[in-house]
Amino acid sequence: HVQLVESGGGSVQAGGSLRLSCAASGYTTSSDCMGWFRQVEGKDREAVATLDYRGRTAYQDSVKGRFTITKDNAKNILYLQMSNLRPEDTAMYRCAANYCPLVARMMAYEYNFWGSGTQVTVS
Repeated sequence: HVQLVESGGGSVQAGGSLRLSCAASGYTTSSDCMGWFRQVEGKDREAVATLDYRGRTAYQDSVKGRFTITKDNAKNILYLQMSNLRPEDTAMYRCAANYCPLVARMMAYEYNFWGSGTQVTVS
């Protein structure tokens, strides 16, 4: 039974930082693709950053230079370090995973496993 559990969200002022974590269990991670997505009520879910089993990353243009996605393979935890946060970064952030390779790593439909999310609010 695959479980993805996010943590680290919260409320911060603009310009602040947060680090999100996603702990994966019941999941074989040797060949996985993982990512962070976010959604605001009434809007489509959008990819923030993704990471494949080769360590290749991809970022949404609006977060490039501010967010960094990394993974601790030994602990099976995916991270999203977010810096210089802006009010428009406010959203529910969800962790996603699936077996690589994926055709379109920045598309939500490519991922089979999802966490329930952690809220980030920037004011």
